Amino acid sequence: MKTDTVERALDVSAQSAPGPRRGPGALRRNLWSYLFLVPTVLLFGGFTLWPMVASWWYSFFNWDGVGNPTDWVGLANFREVLGADAFWRAFWHSFAFSLAAIFIEMPLALVLAILLNNSWLRFRNLYRLVLFLPVVATTAVIGIVIAILLDPAGGLVNRVLLDTGLVDRPVNFLGGTSTALPTLLSIDVWKGFGITLIYWLAALQTVPKDLQEAAAIDGAGFWRALRFVTLPVVTPIAIVILLLVFQRSLNTFDLVQAVTEGGPDYATDVVPTYIYRYAFDPSLRAPRYGFASAAGVVFGLLTLAITLLQAPFMKRRMTRSAS
Repeated sequence: MKTDTVERALDVSAQSAPGPRRGPGALRRNLWSYLFLVPTVLLFGGFTLWPMVASWWYSFFNWDGVGNPTDWVGLANFREVLGADAFWRAFWHSFAFSLAAIFIEMPLALVLAILLNNSWLRFRNLYRLVLFLPVVATTAVIGIVIAILLDPAGGLVNRVLLDTGLVDRPVNFLGGTSTALPTLLSIDVWKGFGITLIYWLAALQTVPKDLQEAAAIDGAGFWRALRFVTLPVVTPIAIVILLLVFQRSLNTFDLVQAVTEGGPDYATDVVPTYIYRYAFDPSLRAPRYGFASAAGVVFGLLTLAITLLQAPFMKRRMTRSAS
C-alpha cells in the first residue's frame, strides 16, 4: 500500500514538473539571442555560402565578370582545366606545401612542444611567444622583408654566405626556377610553425598527470614514457592536427602572391595564384571568371577527395589508439 502511494506521488510530480516551454512566449524570450546570431548568419551567407554557390554557377559560363553571365558553355571550362598542364603543375606545387608542412613542420613542432611543455624550462613562455610571432605577422610585410634579405644584389643572406665562403657567387633564391619553390616552402614552414606548435602544446595538456607519475614510479625513462604514455594519448588529437595543417598549407596563397606572384616562369605557381591570375590579373585584357571558377571547383573537389582518402587511415589509427 505504501509502495502504491509513493508511485502515485512520483507520477503526479512527474506530470506537474515544468518542462521546456515552447511556443511564441519562448521565441519572444530568446529573441535577443537570435538577433545576436544575425550578423554571423549574414557574414557566413555573404562571404562563404554565396561564393561557393556562385562559383559553381559561373563555372558553366564563358564570363568576364561584367554584367550577367549569358554565354553558357556547359562543361567546357572543366575540360579545359583538367587538360591544362599549368593547372596540374600548380596543383603539385600546392601539394608540395602540404607535404613540407606534414613531414617537416609537424615533427619539428612536436619536438619543440615536448621541450616547451616541461615546467623546469626557464623562459618557456618567452620562447613560445617568439616562435608564434611569425603567425600573427602580416604576410605582405614578411614578403617584403624576405625579398630584401634574399636579394642577390646586396641582401644580408648572400653577404653572409659570400663572407663565410659558403658560396662563390650570389644565390638568386627567389629568381631561380630551381631555388624559388624550396625557398618558399622553407618560409611557409617557418611562418606556420607557431600555430602547429600551439596545437601540439594543447594536445600535450590532455595527457593525465597520474599516468605520467605512474610511469615514473614504474621506472620508465623519458623515452619510454613518451612512447607508451604521451604519444598514444595524443594520437587522436594528432589526427585532427594533421587535417588542420593539411588544409591550411594546401591553400597557401598570400605568401606566394606577396613574394613571387607565382614566378619565375610559374615555378612557384600554386592553384590559388593560378585562379587569381585568370580572375583578377590586370594584365589580362578580358578576365576569365568562368574558367577561374571552374578551376576553383576542381581544386575544391580534389581537396575533398584527398581528405576523404585519409579517413580509413585515421579510423584505423583512432581504433588502435583507443584499444
